[in-house]
Amino acid sequence: MSKVEQPKKAIEALPEEEFVLLRKWFSEKDWERWDKELEADSEAGKLDFLMAEAREEKLKGKLRDL
Repeated sequence: MSKVEQPKKAIEALPEEEFVLLRKWFSEKDWERWDKELEADSEAGKLDFLMAEAREEKLKGKLRDL
């Protein structure tokens, strides 16, 4: 049995209220990891191309206000 199977069974057995709390917690943890990954990528310069692309589009007059 994989490490995931036992927690999956336990989650499926949870009452609805506890399942909702767990789902919220899991979602928050997922977003925290995403934020850390995004921050690390930004600090490493992996997203610099996005700024360059935005500047280029602005110079071309192709940006519009949201």
